[in-house]
Amino acid sequence: MSSVKILKASPFSLSISEIAPDKSISHRAAMFAMLADGVSEITNFLRAEDTLNTLKIVKNLGADISDDGVTIRISSSGIKESSEILDCGNSGTGMRLFCGLLSSAEGHFILSGDEYLKRRPMKRVTAPLRNIGAKLDGRDNGDLAPLSIRGASLEAFDFDSKIASAQVKSAMILAALRADGECSYSEPELSRDHTERMLKGMGAEIEVEDLVTKIKPMKKLLSPLKIRVPADPSSAFFFAVAAAITPDSDVVLEGVTLNPTRIEAFKALERMGANISYETTDNKYEPIGNIHVKYAPLKAITVEDNISWLIDELPALSIAFASADGVSVVKNAEELRVKESDRISTVVNGLRACGIEVDEVKDGYSVRGGDLREATIDSHGDHRIAMSFIIAGLRCGMHVSDLECINTSFPNFFEIVKKITKVEFL
Repeated sequence: MSSVKILKASPFSLSISEIAPDKSISHRAAMFAMLADGVSEITNFLRAEDTLNTLKIVKNLGADISDDGVTIRISSSGIKESSEILDCGNSGTGMRLFCGLLSSAEGHFILSGDEYLKRRPMKRVTAPLRNIGAKLDGRDNGDLAPLSIRGASLEAFDFDSKIASAQVKSAMILAALRADGECSYSEPELSRDHTERMLKGMGAEIEVEDLVTKIKPMKKLLSPLKIRVPADPSSAFFFAVAAAITPDSDVVLEGVTLNPTRIEAFKALERMGANISYETTDNKYEPIGNIHVKYAPLKAITVEDNISWLIDELPALSIAFASADGVSVVKNAEELRVKESDRISTVVNGLRACGIEVDEVKDGYSVRGGDLREATIDSHGDHRIAMSFIIAGLRCGMHVSDLECINTSFPNFFEIVKKITKVEFL
């Protein structure tokens, strides 16, 4: 499955209950179970390459794992040194969070990944961890994997992050749980907060006030997790865009987390004119519910605030920009350049290939809406680029290559696309 041809879609009406479970929460659930006293139970775990790699790492670190196909049960008597290289696959989340988790664990650990992950910068995590005593190194002075970690005693810290990054924040919170005193982490805007919510639910002493998170070291192991992973809103968003750009179409996205830090892209799509409503059905670790999206003519907007809340969805949102009336602008999004690909360049080049006028700047781009036309797009191994331009194909037809990356986050993506239009694998 190296490339695919997507045919233009007719109007559709669809309810989708099989959206991929949330990747961020799945990663964290597996990792955080290692901090618990007892058996953690996880249902609806994302069975994709990235999260299965995290589960394998947790097992290599000494956890007992059972899986009956419905519920994954994890128990741990503490992190154990592994003789294996800990392979994070394509997951920057996995690698960065494991840096925080392992920096205070007894033993020596090697984190590595695939060819794409080995190119991604890690210093934003390794540098602050080193500053509090972590013995952590890698290629290019600790910026590139493979990374070597020898667990050490960590100092309490007051860290003022210059970027809003849930991965950096989560790594530092995990380090703080075993530091030698109370720690404080501040950020310029609130980034996604799954780590704080989940660890507090397990009994960790974490308080969040405005943009400052205060963490007290663990006095004992935490309570085990009992969690059903909700559907991933960043995966659901591809089909929100599909309905928003296909005339006379609508979609109901079921069982999605409605965490305010995770649905900002839907709010942006609302501002563009799409008809969107929300229904909450549960609220334990996370608010969960259904999102209904109906087609309406779209207008251009500027996206410059709460960028960390929709950074993953910007490629898909850019397909909506290309279908809107006027010039949409993305600012303050330089973080896109250090994702699975340089997503500013890959989005810009892809839209230009589709006949859309785009201007690129260091921290974003502007998109003049027009008539998308069929093109051939190389995903550059980036799952969100691949899926975004496949969704664009619902408007005009599209060829997209380098598709294996989609399995890292959304293994049943094509099963849902096939409910909307014809798919031809080449």
